[in-house]
Amino acid sequence: MSAPDSATGPATEELTTAADHPLTSLSTLAARQLTTTTKSEPQMQAITSRWLLKALPWVDVKGGAYRVNRRLQLRVGRGRVQFEQNGADDIRVIPRTLTELPVLRGYGDTEVLKEIAGRFRVRDVRAGQVLYEAGQPVTEAYLVVHGRFTRFATGKYGEEEILGVVTDGDQMGDEAIGQADPLWLSSMRAETAGVVMVLPWDVVREFTDRVPSLAAHLTEYAERQRLPMNRKGEADVPVQAGHVGEPTLTGGFVDYDLAPREYELSLTQTVLRVHTRVADLYNDPMDQTEQQLRLTVEEIRERQEWELVNNREFGLLHNIDYGQRISSFTGPPTPDDMDELLAMRRKTRLFLAHPKAIAAFFRQCNKRGLVPGTATVNGHEIPAWRGVPLFPCSKIPVSDQHTSSIIALRTGEADQGVVGLRQTGIPEEYQPGLNVRFMGIDTAAIINYLVTAYYSLAILVPDAAGVLENVQLGRSAD
Repeated sequence: MSAPDSATGPATEELTTAADHPLTSLSTLAARQLTTTTKSEPQMQAITSRWLLKALPWVDVKGGAYRVNRRLQLRVGRGRVQFEQNGADDIRVIPRTLTELPVLRGYGDTEVLKEIAGRFRVRDVRAGQVLYEAGQPVTEAYLVVHGRFTRFATGKYGEEEILGVVTDGDQMGDEAIGQADPLWLSSMRAETAGVVMVLPWDVVREFTDRVPSLAAHLTEYAERQRLPMNRKGEADVPVQAGHVGEPTLTGGFVDYDLAPREYELSLTQTVLRVHTRVADLYNDPMDQTEQQLRLTVEEIRERQEWELVNNREFGLLHNIDYGQRISSFTGPPTPDDMDELLAMRRKTRLFLAHPKAIAAFFRQCNKRGLVPGTATVNGHEIPAWRGVPLFPCSKIPVSDQHTSSIIALRTGEADQGVVGLRQTGIPEEYQPGLNVRFMGIDTAAIINYLVTAYYSLAILVPDAAGVLENVQLGRSAD
């Protein structure tokens, strides 16, 4: 048997080659020992365009908090009721979320809420089933657990007129509370198989007769709804127009909300750690500490944008008024859906959508032979719909059902829109609203830097932001 080779690898191969064919010039392997490589700065794949941070107008919040003053609101907005499910048939209403219904907003008797929640019953609904028709007496109140329902009515010329789409967490019938003989004003049809929670109307009357606190709360609600208000539900200011002569003018004033919302600045923080040996010896040609800091700031800014979209306290997806939420009518985002979203507010400045949602919208445009336009933003060509730029934002989540949302925003304090909040001029500021503070060197010779970004977001009036929900992202089979 022959003995195994004593050496392998590129160096051995080069020596063998050199022995067979003597080199007449210096080899590249030898030459690299006397030179350095040309290198790039450290790269980071997770950096995105962060269009939301760029598009928001930022308000300098000197006191660390921002108060949004509004006119007194008389019409109570809707929220969404939540459920807990322990099986196909064991579905229960979470009692405290019943206060998301306008008629129960502010009602604090938890025992009564638990009793009301316990009287709801589960009902399966098949696709195409009509829950109720316009003009029929209201005999039940409904909470949608899951499914998609269409609200429709008969148009002026006998055609079916679609009024809206109702989805998970929405409710029907609660607006009839306080009326003697309530009637349905529109019809409701299930577009998909679904599940609803049903409360008979007789049970509602039983509770109001038996529980004085609930009856008083509902009476107060009904009286408040009879007060003069404008079309947005704000306390009205009496004005007169078109009069002649010298009539006595009615006086009044603009009332303010006595409990305005205040936004405190949130923060994202981390401690950057750099060994003194690295900081001292390995800074040529690039400053190691500066490169570490640059990538850390990029990560913090990525998390900042995620919080502005998803934070439960101030993030867009959790704080957009439920009156400004609509669902896609057919599933994928169509031009009709985008037009409806656009029509819900004045001066819409931008759309935000997951890149897959933008692709799904473009597919619907392709099917109709439409070509979306573009808008120039800071020298960049951005796809646009009706002249409003459609910015990609990967921070908008995609659900397990492969659905997402598209957000529309009006921005700026002057237009009563959406504004970003931060404080500038903070100690050791590195970027606006972000500082880097030296924390010392520990006994392990590690230099510590505290990196902090302070920020928040405020929606000045409810219609400044809207969202198209339940947008289907997948391709259809046809």
